[in-house]
Amino acid sequence: MAVFTPLSDAQVAAFLEKFDVGSFVSLQGVAGGTENSTFFVTTDRRELVLTLFEQGEHEELPFFVELLDYLDEHRLPVPGTVHDREGVALHSLEGKPALLFPRLPGRHPEAPNLAQCHALGDILGRLHVVSKRFPGHRPNPRDLNWLHVMHHKVLSYLSPADQTLMKDEVDDFESAFCQHGELPQGALHGDLFRDNTLFEGDQLGGIIDFYNGCTGDLLFDLAIVINDWASDADGTLNAERYNTLLSAYLARRPLTADERELWPTMLRMTALRYWLSRLLVVYVDPPAHDLTPHDPERFRTILNARIAHGALPLPEVSV
Repeated sequence: MAVFTPLSDAQVAAFLEKFDVGSFVSLQGVAGGTENSTFFVTTDRRELVLTLFEQGEHEELPFFVELLDYLDEHRLPVPGTVHDREGVALHSLEGKPALLFPRLPGRHPEAPNLAQCHALGDILGRLHVVSKRFPGHRPNPRDLNWLHVMHHKVLSYLSPADQTLMKDEVDDFESAFCQHGELPQGALHGDLFRDNTLFEGDQLGGIIDFYNGCTGDLLFDLAIVINDWASDADGTLNAERYNTLLSAYLARRPLTADERELWPTMLRMTALRYWLSRLLVVYVDPPAHDLTPHDPERFRTILNARIAHGALPLPEVSV
């Protein structure tokens, strides 16, 4: 159970009195989280999600509130924060920062079908078009600079072949990106895996967990999605899911010439980003709570598949 700070019914009922959301009915802890305590809250008027932030940079929480509210105002399927009667969203409960959200409908797709891939590509394209005008700023905490600094911390835990692989990839990324100007920028989700989406059948009910949200290269966000949504078990790209998702995305936001040229490199870079971050959790900075870390091997497999096979051609879309 991913509830690190238990709450009583009475505590939550008193907390809800600050908001115009109805009277408390029930409280349920949510399993499956890795960093924060999450609860489903039912009132006599609506279903809500209450999150207590257990770790991380709490001073960055206003950025996430502003981003979610901005996207919600633009009618994207995200959980815009619930503000109290004074217009304040960010509160404290049991000594931890706390946010209240509407509970969005749906379940995580374990094996997304083509209709779900199309729905996500379409929404991500819309999100990126809108997010280019988002006024907030938070540098991407997992960009190429982070890779350059942090990969040294795990090299001693790797085989000689994997050490060479990681060092060569970082060198290749630096060489490739320095040959191009700034790519299109905007606000990113930063971690848009399948388990951060909710679907009712083929209908996308919501995109959740924006706590890796930042501003940076829009292509970075798209590559994370493709590596998770369109990779088969052996790490190779599934052509149907790849083409379906990207066709829907590109109909909303065509890529620039630089983005198209750097696309295979960005797929490799984001694969290395997750291989490295998972290695850091296993060997260098274990989670604060007794949780099983994600397996780094999955993204080592994807990285090697991208190196061996490159990227599939980008679909041609008439806009």
